[in-house]
Amino acid sequence: MRFQLDYPPIYDNYQTRNEHLTWFSRTFPSLAFYKRMSAVVMRGAELAKKDMYSDKEWCTSSFNILRAIESIGTKVTIENLKLTLDLKEPSVIVGNHMSTLETFLLPYMLSPHMKVTFVIKEALVSYPIFKHIMISRNPIIVGRESPKKDFIKVLSEGVNRIKEGYTVIVFPQTTRMKVFEKSKFNSIGIKLAKRANVPVIPLALKTDCWRNGKIIKDFGKIDPRKSVHFKFGTPLKIEDNGKNQQESVIKHIEDCLSQWTDRIPALEEK
Repeated sequence: MRFQLDYPPIYDNYQTRNEHLTWFSRTFPSLAFYKRMSAVVMRGAELAKKDMYSDKEWCTSSFNILRAIESIGTKVTIENLKLTLDLKEPSVIVGNHMSTLETFLLPYMLSPHMKVTFVIKEALVSYPIFKHIMISRNPIIVGRESPKKDFIKVLSEGVNRIKEGYTVIVFPQTTRMKVFEKSKFNSIGIKLAKRANVPVIPLALKTDCWRNGKIIKDFGKIDPRKSVHFKFGTPLKIEDNGKNQQESVIKHIEDCLSQWTDRIPALEEK
C-alpha cells in the first residue's frame, strides 16, 4: 500500500454488510446522503485550498462517501479489483458512466495502491467548493464542445500522466447514461492505452441509484433500492488498431449490466 489507512482497504472483492438504518435515513434517503456527502466535500475542499489534500485524504473522502451511500440502505458490490492491482504498472481503466457516484467511489478502491486520476468534464472544475478537490487531483479536463480538441488533449496529457506513474480512468461516453449504448462508447481509452503502450482494464459499473437532477444534473435523488456494482475485467494488451480490445471492453460492460437487474416493482418506480 502507498499509505497507511485507519480503515480496511479493498484488495479484491467487497460486499456491503447489513446496515442498521436510522428513521431519518429510511424516510429521507436523499437528504440523509447529501447531508453526509456535503460535509465530506466541504472538508476536502478546505484542505485542497490549503494544498493539504493528499491522496490519503482523497481516499478517506471516498471511503466516507461509500459509508454515506451505504448508510441509507444502498448495497454496494465490488468485484475483481485484484486484476488491476496485480499489474504493478500504470494502465488505462475504461468504463461506462452512469452517475457522479463512480467518481466519488473509485478513489477508495484504487488510490491506496496506485496513483490515479480521471478524464473529467470541465463542469466538474467549475462547481463551487467541489472544484477545489477535482483540481487538486491533477485531472485531464475536457470541454466536450470540440471532440477533436478533446481527443488531442486526452492523448497528449494522458500519455504524460501515465509517464508520471498515473493510472488514468476514462469514461468514453459523452454523457452519463442509464442504458448502455455501444454506439456512443468511443475508443479514446483504447487509443490512449495504445499511444502510452499500457494495458486497458475494462470496468463495468452500475450506479443508477444516483439519478440525474432536474436543476443540477449531477445532483439528483438517491434511490437506495437500486444496488451499486463495480466489476473490473481482465487486462487487455492493445494489438493492431485496438478494435478487438474495444469490443472486449464493450462485451464486459454489456454482460455485467445484463446480470445486474434490480427487481423493483413497477408501481414503486413511479
